Amino acid sequence: MIPGGWAAQRIGGRRVLLLSFVLWSMICGLIPLDPNRVTILVLSRLFVGVAQGFIFPAIHTVLAQWVPPQERSRSVSLTTSGMYLGAACGMLFFPSLVKHMGPQSVFFVEAVLGAAWSVIWLKFSSDPPRTDLPKVSMPKVPSRDMIKAQAGGVVAPRTVKIPWRRIIFSLPVWAIVVNNFTFHYALYVLMNWLPTYFELGLKLSLQDMGSSKMLPYFNMFIFSNIGGVVADHLITRRILSVTKTRKLLNTIGFIVSAFALMALPLFSTPSGTVMCSAISLGFLALGRAGFAVNHMDVAPKFAGIVMGVSNTAGTLAGIVGVGLTGNILEAAKASNKDLTDSETWKTVFFVPAYLCIFSSVIFLIFSTGEKIFE
Repeated sequence: MIPGGWAAQRIGGRRVLLLSFVLWSMICGLIPLDPNRVTILVLSRLFVGVAQGFIFPAIHTVLAQWVPPQERSRSVSLTTSGMYLGAACGMLFFPSLVKHMGPQSVFFVEAVLGAAWSVIWLKFSSDPPRTDLPKVSMPKVPSRDMIKAQAGGVVAPRTVKIPWRRIIFSLPVWAIVVNNFTFHYALYVLMNWLPTYFELGLKLSLQDMGSSKMLPYFNMFIFSNIGGVVADHLITRRILSVTKTRKLLNTIGFIVSAFALMALPLFSTPSGTVMCSAISLGFLALGRAGFAVNHMDVAPKFAGIVMGVSNTAGTLAGIVGVGLTGNILEAAKASNKDLTDSETWKTVFFVPAYLCIFSSVIFLIFSTGEKIFE
């Protein structure tokens, strides 16, 4: 993620984003699922992670260059909500695809989708005007790209010195980092362990759930965009300052999500569990109008760099959260606790709930909506 932010700053987010999609699409198309070639499979997954690590820093670099401040919230929310819509569609279609055509088909579908997007991006995307080039006479009729760039996006010269030390020791940046970690901790735990909870705790497989299994991720898509629209409305109408808007939406999102996570193991029915997980993930996505957009508030010229630092913490949350949850369940099993009992799962969902409360407090205290990196 951090090298991705650096690369997007130096050679442009548009090129880095295209390169990332081309690489991971090629790898997905070539992933072998021969059980005798496990090493190649593991290496393939490793390089998919490397290639995809460039995506979010590149996206934030592109958005910071093109999007004016009054449209940042909904542009970031709409852009990132695509991954939740993708997850919802994946949960709906992929189990049947695996059943009828085998697991290899999933990777081929992903490769085709990635390749198709790459062609579209190559055709319609463009770089913003460079600000580190010698001045030349301006055309009498400015181009469409130039008009967009002058509308409020921030284009940093590619030769500008990146303030690494100030970024690393900035408390507002750390407030973003902590909340990014918590967001992805809760997200990865639910994505990776909720199917197991359905199968063990509720005796229900994903295929038996029909379309209801996609509801939590579809909810994230809806609430992410609601958060973006509400945030921009509050800011452009001068109802709240940028700082108060970010803190308000972040706090509402994370606190409601925390209570939903605590309530989840109290329900012994599939509908109750789906409802709690949908509320939890939906309000987490709403909170992205707080911490996730804040990269572009505090460092519009270095949004990709700050996003790289922040999302590194988010990726580590996946490693820590998924692994820790497995250890919690293994410890419960070693203590002769029944994994089919929802009470055994309380700790699994309470840990991210407590993290949500903690991180929302950190964001309330240390975050700002003001630009701190010139």
